[in-house]
Amino acid sequence: MQDVLIRRASSEDRLPLSRMLELYNHDLSEFWPHDLDVHGEYGYELDRYWTKVEHYPFIMLVGGNFAGFALVNNEIKVGSSGHWMDQFFVVRKYRRIGAGRVLALHVLVDLPGNWEVGQIHMNYPAQSFWRSVIDEFTKGIYTEKTLVGGSWEGVVQSFESTRTDA
Repeated sequence: MQDVLIRRASSEDRLPLSRMLELYNHDLSEFWPHDLDVHGEYGYELDRYWTKVEHYPFIMLVGGNFAGFALVNNEIKVGSSGHWMDQFFVVRKYRRIGAGRVLALHVLVDLPGNWEVGQIHMNYPAQSFWRSVIDEFTKGIYTEKTLVGGSWEGVVQSFESTRTDA
């Protein structure tokens, strides 16, 4: 794999990040009922990642090219406080070669503390990916719950990040 660079996204990254979010939402469109708006976009409230505290946008570049992102906030679903992996995406070209794992581990190390990562019920590839990453990262010390009937539904893994290396 080419050189991977992961960093906090800057304001200059907003447009490419916004465009990758459209690709991400397209990928998820088979799992949820969102439709394109009058502009042909799914849309996403991205500005909050530059205006709200405890909102962290990460960007991944592979060989100097935009290759993915992670959006983390504090809107956890199970516990009382911690980090929530709000959105996570890797461009198809970089999937299944380890880039997503590198991005995930970088973010988990960069933001120590309590974590929750959730996946939509029918998104089995995401569930498999996150179970593998979290199991490796925590050495099997995590819990998993299935949420049904609330404001967010899906599978949620809860764990703590105390690592300082990836």
